[in-house]
Parts: sequence; structure tokens; C-alpha cells
Amino acid sequence: MSEILSQTEIDALLNALSSGEVDVQDIKDVESSKKVKNYDFRNPQKIAKDQLRTLEMIHENFGRLFQTFLSGYLRAPVKISILSVDQFAYSEFSNAISTPAFLSIIDFAPLSGQILIDISTNIVFSIIDRLLGGDGTEEQEIRAFTEIELTLLQNLMNRSMSLIKETWTNVIDLKPKLDKIEVNPQFAQIVPHNETIALITLSIEVGAAEGMLNVCIPYLVIEPILDKLSTRFWFSTTQKELSDEELRVIKKRMLDAKVPISVELGRTKVRINDILNLQIGDVIKLDTNTDEFVSVRVGSNVKFYGNIGTSRNKMAVKITTVAKDGED
Repeated sequence: MSEILSQTEIDALLNALSSGEVDVQDIKDVESSKKVKNYDFRNPQKIAKDQLRTLEMIHENFGRLFQTFLSGYLRAPVKISILSVDQFAYSEFSNAISTPAFLSIIDFAPLSGQILIDISTNIVFSIIDRLLGGDGTEEQEIRAFTEIELTLLQNLMNRSMSLIKETWTNVIDLKPKLDKIEVNPQFAQIVPHNETIALITLSIEVGAAEGMLNVCIPYLVIEPILDKLSTRFWFSTTQKELSDEELRVIKKRMLDAKVPISVELGRTKVRINDILNLQIGDVIKLDTNTDEFVSVRVGSNVKFYGNIGTSRNKMAVKITTVAKDGED
């Protein structure tokens, strides 16, 4: 932001210009000189903001899918939302993880490398409690996971691999695979300490328990597809044109779709008492004549008009007119 001068400073500057102490050209040279910007070599910014925004959209979709999956898997209300998307050195992320932790290391094939998903321990214990028949409301003691608990959690994460694959469909055809689960951050060194990572932080609520879900994606893993991590590419792929074969299949399915069709012979008003006393052979007078058009409905909308008649000794309707608003 430009510095705002006081009236005294303005008067002094004008006096200096008029006396020749300050040259106008010197002021222009200072203004035209390049501004110096601080750069932290320990935390290089390798991922552009546009690419971080695309990662945010990808994981907003992942959050919705994982939320739906967990709600059904645990039979409990689950809420997941994006909190932040930023880039850091891997050491900043790993040093902030407490022990014991729940770290899922995922092979990101066909890309070279692995990503890491960190879920808060209190959320993990709440999930375990629900999987074993509890309601997940009691506060759990933070302790090491048992072999049975790790097996249950491994099955859960294996099931979620298809969700990761689906969220990245518009960018790359991934084949993610759970490599292993670590409970000690020191054994989860997927990249060097000073390597840049994209860190996507989501808020997760399972019943009354609240915590964080962190997705750590190393820069080295997504470097080959950085050109695809732009909002322009994202929207161009999500709104791609359908091929002739896809249009043919859609048309065939629409033509094969079954819809109910009914004919409205007329209307009238009848008292409930008369309806209760109806007998076989009674006649109900409608508000239409036999020579008037009747309405033909497709679904709940009037699409045609026709005449009542018979065909091969069965009641029939001959369509004579298309309703003007039927094309809508």
C-alpha cells in the first residue's frame, strides 16, 4: 500500500522540487524500480493458487462422498466440510502429529509416490466403538490400537479407495491402494522433511465427536499432472460434449422408458354420502358430452385430446389433437 503523506510533508516536498533539491526524474526512477518480495527458501511455494483451488474442489467432492459412505457404514450422522487448503514443508505437518496417530499411507498409482490421510484419534475411537456395537458417545481413553481394531480400520479404509478414485476421475484415472496403516508419525516418512506438500484439512463430525481429517499430497506426486490441476481444465472436463455413442444410448433408454397414460373422461361433484350408497348399475353424470374431446394425460400433464369410442368391442380413445402446451 502506498504511504500517505501529511500536509507538512507535501509542503516540504513541493519546496524541495521548486528549489531543485529533488529531481522529478529521481522520483520516477524509484517508482519504476522493481519491488522486492520476501521469499522463504525453507518453504518454497511450488503450487499455484489456481491449482490449490482445484485441489479444494476435488476434496469437497471427496468430503461429500466420504460423508455419505461413513453415515451408511456406521449408521450414524456424519458431517464433513473443507477447512483449509495450503502448502507447507512436510516437516511442519509431521511434527504436528501426536502419538498414537492413525495414518493411512495410500499408493497413488499410476502416479509415482504415496499420499497420507490422517484422522484425529478421538474420531477413530468413536468409529471403532460404533463398529463394535456401541453408540460412540462415551469419551475414549487415548491408547495404542489393538490388532482387531487396526483390522477393522483397515477394512474401512480399503472400502474408501473407490471414493478417492471417483473424486479424481476428471483429472486422472487413479488406482489408489491402501499400502499400510501407521500409528507412529516417525515411520510415515513418505517424502523428505523439506519437501513441499499440499495439505487439505477437513472438519469431521461423527455423532457428538469432532475432529480433523488431513489429506497430505506431496508435490512430487502431483507434479506430472499439475497442468491438469487448473479450474479451466477442471470445468472443461466436467462439461465435455457427449459422443455419438453416448447420445445413442441415452436416446435408446429414453425411448424404452415406460410412462403412465390416462384419459380424463370428465369431472363432477358427488357428496360423500352418495358415494357410500353407490350400487351396481348407478350412473354418475359427468360434465362432458359424448361428442366432446377428452383429455389424454402422460404422467400428470395433459399432452393430447381425443374422442371416446370402441375398438374391437373394447373402450378406446382416438387421439385427434396435440395440446399446445404439451410440448413443454
